[in-house]
Amino acid sequence: MATGIIGTGSFLPPTVIDNNELAKMVKTDDEWIREHTGIVERHIATDETTSYMATEAALAAIDNAGIDPKEIDLILLATLSPERATPSMSCIVQDKIGAVNATCFDLNAACSGFVYALQTADAYIRSGLAKVALVIGAETLSKMVDWKDRSTCILFADGAGAAIVKETEHGILGSVTHSDGSKGMSLKCKERSTRNFLNRKTEDKHYIQMIGPDIYKFAVRKVPACVELLLDRSHLTKEDITYFVLHQANARIVDAVARKLAVPIEKFPMNVDHCGNTSSASIPILLDEMNRKAMLKPGDKIILCGFGGGLTWGAHALEWDMATPEISENVPAENEDITDLEV
Repeated sequence: MATGIIGTGSFLPPTVIDNNELAKMVKTDDEWIREHTGIVERHIATDETTSYMATEAALAAIDNAGIDPKEIDLILLATLSPERATPSMSCIVQDKIGAVNATCFDLNAACSGFVYALQTADAYIRSGLAKVALVIGAETLSKMVDWKDRSTCILFADGAGAAIVKETEHGILGSVTHSDGSKGMSLKCKERSTRNFLNRKTEDKHYIQMIGPDIYKFAVRKVPACVELLLDRSHLTKEDITYFVLHQANARIVDAVARKLAVPIEKFPMNVDHCGNTSSASIPILLDEMNRKAMLKPGDKIILCGFGGGLTWGAHALEWDMATPEISENVPAENEDITDLEV
């Protein structure tokens, strides 16, 4: 037996900002953004919070899996952009979906977050500590971006993706994760400065900062090596893999990884053109999109690979073990007040 995915879900805010709109805010243009990133448009939260988007993605995954939320005994939520320090985003989601029997906690591994969270869920299930887990990646990166910084504002976006996992006949075949804190400042975002009544100073505004060339070189070097190691540990070949589902950082990185692995780019599905870089949410959003399009069939072997801030990177090899059922759209009711998810 193995830990397998039995349902997927996602949520993207309805507000869409295309490259031409961005060009009114920062010195750039549609052609430059497309050429350097592959991004055409991105979804940006207005009133939607991280916990709200995570809840919507979770509800869609629960519906897809056909389970009762009370069956869930573990909720793991990967994010670097919560709207609160406490309560955790996972605890807010637990309350909203009625998963009253779940243990909940958040984790932050930036763009590798979903991969790390899925590995944690796998460990819980294999050890017998949990039977059914809800794994979520959710981000509101737009609030952390300097919209006058062309190197970051063209990339990052908002959204959430989720998966229901449990013990199945087929599922995760192998996993690898790595970290390198010595290179962490290549992609950073400072929190509020230390302040108390003895140390009064003006609070700085801190935004995501990235040394783009360093991140590109890191990803193109580490991701293929990570995939090769995973394939070896899982006793698989590149030819065995139906799809390589990579974190949607930008299209150039995905193209470069495909070339380095000598694998046809057709095996690397992408949605970065209309979703942008949603960090920990990008892999589950793409996985749900593939599921909804009936791209995945029982027996397909796929690689999930995340990489980003920390620096962190990791991957899973898994065998798909679910047929594609009827999937209903999970969208808020027209008059639903999304601010109700604030605690």
